Amino acid sequence: MVRYKIFFLSITYTLFLFLGFSCTTNDGTLSCFPNSTINSTINLNLPQYQNLLNAGGYVETSGASGEGTRGLIIVRTSNSNFKVYDRNAPHLCPDDDTTLFVQSGIVIYCPHDDSKWNLYTGEPISGNTSKSPRTYYASFNPSTNVLFISN
Repeated sequence: MVRYKIFFLSITYTLFLFLGFSCTTNDGTLSCFPNSTINSTINLNLPQYQNLLNAGGYVETSGASGEGTRGLIIVRTSNSNFKVYDRNAPHLCPDDDTTLFVQSGIVIYCPHDDSKWNLYTGEPISGNTSKSPRTYYASFNPSTNVLFISN
């Protein structure tokens, strides 16, 4: 009888571990995180992107033009480098209040559970997550002042 209990507990534990690990994808987001193909060109000379002309500036897009799953947070981290984050919370399945936004100019904020990440690095600061927001590849051409974003 003891053998059956041990066997049952080991099977239950293994199943629990399998289900727990199968909920995340290889980029660290949840399996319910929407997949989207992104291939955007951002002209920094346009008025809506003026905040990106200097290091430390950021812009939030709505996603209306197909950028990310709910839009993007684009941050200029130096003269030639940018970080681009998806605005969908990486640790929650999409819902009405899981769209990320910039708070106080230095923090990415999730209104669902008050999770916060560093705007310039994407590292978790506080909340119920160890996952960073999904990032996209950014390539900047300084001669044309154009930023190319893709995944």
